[in-house]
Amino acid sequence: MFDDVAAQLKKEKETALMEARQKEEQARREREELDKMLEENRRRVEEAQRKEALELQRKLEERQQELELIQRQKEEAARRKKLEEEEERAKQILLAKNRAQSKASSAVGL
Repeated sequence: MFDDVAAQLKKEKETALMEARQKEEQARREREELDKMLEENRRRVEEAQRKEALELQRKLEERQQELELIQRQKEEAARRKKLEEEEERAKQILLAKNRAQSKASSAVGL
């Protein structure tokens, strides 16, 4: 009878040990799966952040180009205005000279 009890205890101990090993293995697999999920999530977040940063950089560069174009257009408009003003002054000077010559010619002709 003692042998039966000892055999039963040994069997129960082996069963308990096997169950503990199975639980440990299951826990290890679950940890590995969780680690994989965490790594995949981290990778996705990094990729999303990288894409967002690239998009932001692209928008900033686009805005910079727009601002540079606006600045060039302003400079060109100012240059044209200055040129038009200089042309208008030159016309006024010519007109004044022509009037003066015309008056002088009229005075000489009299």
